Amino acid sequence: MSAVTALLAEAPHSAPVHDVSGYIGWTIGLLVIVGLVYWLMRQGWQWRRTIQSGLPELPVAPKHTTETILDLEGRYLGTTTAGNWLDRIVAHHMGDRSLAELTLSAEGLKVVRPASADFFVPVAALRGARTDQRLAGKVVPEGGLLVITWEHGGTLLDSGFRSDHPAEHENWVIAVEVLMRAHAKVSGTSGAAVTSGPGNSTSIDISKEGA
Repeated sequence: MSAVTALLAEAPHSAPVHDVSGYIGWTIGLLVIVGLVYWLMRQGWQWRRTIQSGLPELPVAPKHTTETILDLEGRYLGTTTAGNWLDRIVAHHMGDRSLAELTLSAEGLKVVRPASADFFVPVAALRGARTDQRLAGKVVPEGGLLVITWEHGGTLLDSGFRSDHPAEHENWVIAVEVLMRAHAKVSGTSGAAVTSGPGNSTSIDISKEGA
């Protein structure tokens, strides 16, 4: 009997059988949760598009502009209502993050987005520029964002950009300040007032006389 027992002990054993029904249940549950989150996100964007439907179509750049003051290559991170870094604008594809090329001229700011709609900020619509570290739910190191404040359809907006070389941001703040001052002088509006933006970042703002 002992010999038989030894032979049985040495015989190969079959692998233990696992009950996969539990794994299948967890997988299905996880997929349902992911699908629900995705659906809620889409519903949120649709709701934002609905409430922002009154925002006019984005301005387009003129066919001919004067000499370029500055240009920049980097990323467009999004647009929010001015002063509210989480209130994203999604109308007219403004919520689409993408690569971007910026060109500043006497006519205004041209934004080219290869993966989405281009837009243009006329010089008369510029309201300020600053460096910052957060916009549209995106947080970067301090000074890592260039934020342009502009007016469109009676709404003040903040558009955020991140240059491939963030050290360029300060030059853009200065250039926008100079451009706004020059336009204010020509158009008869008041001079630029330097204010403190969110996070104690530098910003420049233009207001019309009597405003």
